[in-house]
Amino acid sequence: MIKLVLGSIDVDVVLKDIKNVHLSVHPPNGRVRIAAPLRMKPENIRLYAISKLPWIRAQQKQLRVQKRETPREYLDRESHYVWGKRYLVKIVEHDAPPLVQFKNRKLTIHLRPNTDRTSREQILEAWYRQQVKQEAEKFIEKWCSVLKVTVARFYVQRMKTQWGSCNTEARTVRINTELGKKRQHCLEYIVVHELVHLLERSHNDRFRRLMDKFYPKWPHVRAELNSMPLAPSAS
Repeated sequence: MIKLVLGSIDVDVVLKDIKNVHLSVHPPNGRVRIAAPLRMKPENIRLYAISKLPWIRAQQKQLRVQKRETPREYLDRESHYVWGKRYLVKIVEHDAPPLVQFKNRKLTIHLRPNTDRTSREQILEAWYRQQVKQEAEKFIEKWCSVLKVTVARFYVQRMKTQWGSCNTEARTVRINTELGKKRQHCLEYIVVHELVHLLERSHNDRFRRLMDKFYPKWPHVRAELNSMPLAPSAS
């Protein structure tokens, strides 16, 4: 990977066996990426990126003004989102292993006494990861069948710059834990998006045609996802 520095903007450049250059700005923090043909000279890539600076800045500005979640302290009656809906937290302290329960519009977190904020965050983060893993597994099974592709393995983890990613050579998919806070069709959209990369590696016209064919509402779901509050730690 090559990194271009254009003033205050860093651009990740990946050379691929493709015909056309592709520019993208990724949520949640506006990471800029260019996929360029192998034959394209570095200077030409740089000139192309410079010509697109107004568009890049506009996209990054849109992400910067996007509403963010307020920092969480993981205290009693604090609100958290699960699958797009707001729930109040109930903290229960007792000398037993941590446990998260989700029912009756409440998110109950069982903790040992004097559990600090960082540990509380880690406990809830692990719970979100498990929720996303369970739902993602269903969507992956469904869409692998529809798209007639196979996935060797998928991972759920906290990701700073992407909602998901796909390694087409290893046939692995990574999903952002934060999707557990969004509506479930947002997770489904990300799963479809990453699996379609197993049919088309680049975000080119063929990729968009495949998305249109298999998941026609994808532009609307993408816009919904990218308009939702970002995690406080995203920057």
